[in-house]
Formats: sequence, C-alpha cells, structure tokens
Amino acid sequence: MRVSLEQLPKKLSNPLSSTCLIFGNETVLKQEAQKIVLDWALKQGFEEKHRFTVDKQLNWQDIYDTCQALSLFSPRQVLILTLPETALSVAQSNALKALLPLLHEDILLLLEGPKLNKNQEASQWFSGFEKRGLYVQCNTPEAYKFPQFIASRCRIFGLNPDPESLHLLATWYEGNLFALLQNLMLLQLLYPDGKLTLIRLQDALSRNNHFTPFQLIDALIEGKPKRAVRILHQLEGEAVEIILLLRTVQKELIQLCKIQEALLSGMDIRTVFDQFRIWQTKRPPLTAALHRLPLRKLFALLGRLAELEIMVKSDVNALPWTTFRAFCIEMCGISTSMPTLR
Repeated sequence: MRVSLEQLPKKLSNPLSSTCLIFGNETVLKQEAQKIVLDWALKQGFEEKHRFTVDKQLNWQDIYDTCQALSLFSPRQVLILTLPETALSVAQSNALKALLPLLHEDILLLLEGPKLNKNQEASQWFSGFEKRGLYVQCNTPEAYKFPQFIASRCRIFGLNPDPESLHLLATWYEGNLFALLQNLMLLQLLYPDGKLTLIRLQDALSRNNHFTPFQLIDALIEGKPKRAVRILHQLEGEAVEIILLLRTVQKELIQLCKIQEALLSGMDIRTVFDQFRIWQTKRPPLTAALHRLPLRKLFALLGRLAELEIMVKSDVNALPWTTFRAFCIEMCGISTSMPTLR
C-alpha cells in the first residue's frame, strides 16, 4: 500500500504489515519516516534492531538466520536493510525475493534506499513486499507542490503564514528542506502567536539566513542552478572574496576528478567513497554529479576556473561575478555557451 509521509502515523495505528518500504531522494524525509516507524515499532514490542547494507560483501544467510532464530532479548525484532544507490543485481533481487516467505508477525522489515524508477517499482521483489506492507515515497516536492508542502509543515509547527510569506519561503528554500525545517523551528520560537507576515519573515530571514561557500558547493553538486545563483547573489552582496569561492570550487572539482579516475580504473563506487571519506548523506547527490560530469567535462571546468582566476587578478574592469554565475550554471549541467576568457 502506498502512503504519504503525512498519512504514515495514521496507517501505523492499524495492524502493521510485515514490511515498510521507505525510498526517495530526500534524506530529511526518509529520516522522519524511519523515526515514525521505529518509534511506533518500539511501542509494539519490537525492541531489538538488526541493520544490514546490501552490497557485494553482504552474507544473506545472516539475514535469513535473523528471521528464523529466536532472540534472547526480545521476541519481536526490526530488520533494517539499506539498498544501494545503484540498481540491484540479479543475485541481490533473488536474495530479496527469498527473504519474503521468511517474514512473520514478530519480524518487522524496513527497506530503505534511493528514489526508485518505474521499472524498479514493477520488479518482482518490490511488488512482493509492497503487497504486504507500506510504501512511503520520500522525494523532494516538485516546485508547484512546494508551497503546499510548506503550508502543511507550518501547521505542524503551529505557524500560520499569509500568502506572501508562504511564497517567500518557497522562493528561499526551494530544494533545501533541511534549511526550511530548521528555520520553521526558529520562527516558532520567534513568534509564539504563530502569525507569519511578510514583514516578520523578511526580518527573521535577513538576520538569520546567511549562505556559506559550502552551501554553494552543495548546490553545484546537486545540480541546482537557481539555488546556486541565489547563493552567489547573497555572497556577492556580502562582499565575500570571489577568490575564496574559486578556490573552494576548485578543490571540489579536483576531488571529483580523482574519484572519476578511481572509478575508471575499475574500483567499486562504494569503495571509492569509503576511501575519500564521503559521508553517507553526501553520496546520492555526488553519485548523480559523477554521472553528469565525466572526466573530460571536469577538466574543461577546471580550465575555465583557472582562466576566471587570472581575469580576477589581472583585469580591474572585468565582471567576474557575472562570469562565475555562468560557470556555476554550466557546472549544474545547463549549457550556457560560455565564452573563452583569454
């Protein structure tokens, strides 16, 4: 059964099926969904948790044994399986299908992973689990649905935004749910009466919403040109040194080059991420960036960046921020026909 995140608490009040499937591209929403399920499960006596990551090193017999063995500490157990960002192999799909008949009322299986496409949702392993459980899609709200999403979150925080402030929130936080939720918590503290007007919101955001070069890097890696440009506008307005930004982006591009070279040598992407100490939350957007930016494109971007730095240092009449915005849009995957700077 497919349910929304908002519906999940109510659906859990009914007898829970043996499986919860939580998939999507929005880490914040997936964490919320998992917390709802695990908190509910604990109240129902599922006191013991077992976590497994589906990769080439996984011993599936350990999972099967967990389902069949009686626990010394709790008769009811939660089994959490994290699926990889890449498509499942035939062996992994078959192993999941073999798990289905082993489930029983004292085992709650929680499958979590990246956003699934239509073919993955139609696969035999997924269809089998969906029929016996709840499927929660945790994806970034589409732009036209974002104001509605914000309005629902405001109600949770006891906030009542007028149409103008709702529009401003949607503009500021498009594609950045983590920052949105943080600031809704702040607004709840600032305005206990819950009333959000444009004046109140502008005052709060101007005092507390300052972008950093690292947020720019996140926008570039995630391929979000509008957000990248918005961050650049604010950083320029705050007189941040453009050389600092160029060096920060350069460092990220060099690391991407090294990762691409390691992948081209035949290394597994999980091993490469482990070697470069990439956080789990950063791996999905970085994987997408690697598909968007092959090694040839990365070398070209590094060349452009070097030309831009020369321009900043040698031409006092140049407009580096305009050129840098075009560069960032290009890095996000949108062709801008950037002119040669030499």
